[in-house]
Amino acid sequence: MAEFHLAEPHSVVIIGGGWAGLAAAVKLTQKGHPVTLLESARQAGGRARRVAFANYTVDNGQHLLIGAYHTILELLNDIGIDVQQSLLRQPLNLTMHSLHGKPLRLKTPPLPAPLHLLFALLSARGLNISDRLSALRFGYALFRGKLFPTTDISVAELLQQQKQTDRLIQAFWQPLCLAIMNTPLQEASATIFLQVLSDAFLRQRRDADLLFPHHDLGALFPEPAMHYIEQQGGHVHLGMRVSALKIENGKICGVYIDNTFIPAQQLLLATSVRASLALIQGQKDLASLQANLAQFHFQPVTTIYLQYPPEVQLSQPMQGLIDGYAEWIFDRRHCGQPGMISVVISSHGPHMDESKEQLGARIAAELAQLFPHWPATRAQFVIREKRATFSSRVNINRLRPENRTSVKGLWLAGDYTNNGYPATLEGAVRSGVQCAALINSEIGQDTPDSFHSS
Repeated sequence: MAEFHLAEPHSVVIIGGGWAGLAAAVKLTQKGHPVTLLESARQAGGRARRVAFANYTVDNGQHLLIGAYHTILELLNDIGIDVQQSLLRQPLNLTMHSLHGKPLRLKTPPLPAPLHLLFALLSARGLNISDRLSALRFGYALFRGKLFPTTDISVAELLQQQKQTDRLIQAFWQPLCLAIMNTPLQEASATIFLQVLSDAFLRQRRDADLLFPHHDLGALFPEPAMHYIEQQGGHVHLGMRVSALKIENGKICGVYIDNTFIPAQQLLLATSVRASLALIQGQKDLASLQANLAQFHFQPVTTIYLQYPPEVQLSQPMQGLIDGYAEWIFDRRHCGQPGMISVVISSHGPHMDESKEQLGARIAAELAQLFPHWPATRAQFVIREKRATFSSRVNINRLRPENRTSVKGLWLAGDYTNNGYPATLEGAVRSGVQCAALINSEIGQDTPDSFHSS
């Protein structure tokens, strides 16, 4: 097996090369800590990585960044990525199509937050006066901090309490909730939903901007991050699956890769909930953590890529559909892939029971109904991530673990940890940055405050 570089006296080993593990490794190597990162797959990126389709590379699931993702943007800057050149930034401008009714169009004007949101709701096309007043009441209550419940409730219950109209729920709140949480309204945590809304709409206007990567996600962060980690003296090993942890007397000692033991004084577990559960199984010191993680539920995300002739394009990089199988439609022209359209379907639904061929044909038919002037597709590619995200359901925050575990020297990072966000790239990166700060403090060279996280 490959040679491992573990420095003494403060060896830091990170298991998992997703966005959380890479973020932690970047921050720790910045502080001069030698880091060894072990990733079981042949490429880094976790659930946000590249896959091949025809002559292109696409993402294993279509992702979208927003301006409020300050931790990601700062981290990209840390590793030398020119954010302005790597991301197409556009003010929030939503067109929600309908197969059977009126579309909804909402655009934020160049006003300071939160006025941009209030005026966007007031001037939205496709809403009647009752819908607009309902939306304004919600926006004003959000601005005043009056919406956060004392005990968590579902987003559906929150919307009912705030007297949101059926039209507004169907055309705006439901698609927005699925996009943010990948969890249906009836199950989704209002506490987490409101946290994201507050970050996106209440601080500065640019936080609501939509950010579209010009490259696949592997080229945006995982690959440059690995290069940066190596430059800073760290080491990244791909294709290395950890089979077991070694814990003695309430302290981490290291990990096993098959029969090979890798010692570690600080070990960061930056793997999925499922993989983390497998590694802590049977560890008495981690029984409480195991019990909590076992209660997590998961939601799928389905992405359908359709290749059209190069002249096919949307009037905006992203549009929505209110009443079809398709929910969000992306034009990947900004990725250098003219004619490539990706469609996202969140959570569970009847689409999960169809074959990939049937689903691809159904989505192509819906797009043909929306855009009758488009020619036929040339190819299609369906990706189902059956456990794409944890379910951001009511009271899930009670189960989400902190970065520090009850075992000395053992840490957790990942979107599922207690970072206040749903299962997003920003949540994963925040967790990694927070955990790196704590490890750095534990080693004794700095304080957690030295790591900035917005």
